[in-house]
Amino acid sequence: MLNIDELKFDEKGLIPAIVVDAFTKQVLTLAYMNKESLQISLEKELTCFWSRSRKELWLKGETSGNYQHIVSMTADCDKDALVVVVEPEGPACHLGTYSCFANPVFQSEKRSEFSYPMLLELIRGRKTNPQEGSYTSYLFEKGLDKILKKVGEESTEVIIAAHAKNKRETVYEICDLIYHVMVLMVEAGISLKDLLVELASRRIIDHKIKQESSCK
Repeated sequence: MLNIDELKFDEKGLIPAIVVDAFTKQVLTLAYMNKESLQISLEKELTCFWSRSRKELWLKGETSGNYQHIVSMTADCDKDALVVVVEPEGPACHLGTYSCFANPVFQSEKRSEFSYPMLLELIRGRKTNPQEGSYTSYLFEKGLDKILKKVGEESTEVIIAAHAKNKRETVYEICDLIYHVMVLMVEAGISLKDLLVELASRRIIDHKIKQESSCK
């Protein structure tokens, strides 16, 4: 682990901190820390920055309640910038948006981004704003029983493809299953964060079990 004294602060005594959501991996904000705010961040395990406009320390969430609980902090190769991974309690931006980065500047016509949060948001949109001809909207219209039936059917298709050792077909069927499970998640009010929190808790439990086993 690096010591704070090993980090390189600029001529104003600041170091940029890129804040990232631990669950979605989305960049939330870019802020600055000085040694004092960094020390507070480490002690409280909450992001604390130096406000360049107000010239004072700024504990994120102290007035808004939108605290950012620090999971990890990593310096770059030059030790003059930080990536701070957090579990946010609320919006990162003072405008009330999830991330400060919400103003598109460029989008390639040849390439597109993909993420599970983006797909889940698209599926959620088909439920709140049904579109004629949309298969997703059709599933929500038919309701839970239809969605569950499709999850069961796709699970069977995965098993058949995997048993046949057909990799390409297995990948295809797994994607179908993932999609229908995400439709079920929206119908049941389950978020990706719910799943990630559960998976993270299982990783900790598994780690403890391995440790206990090694002691026997």
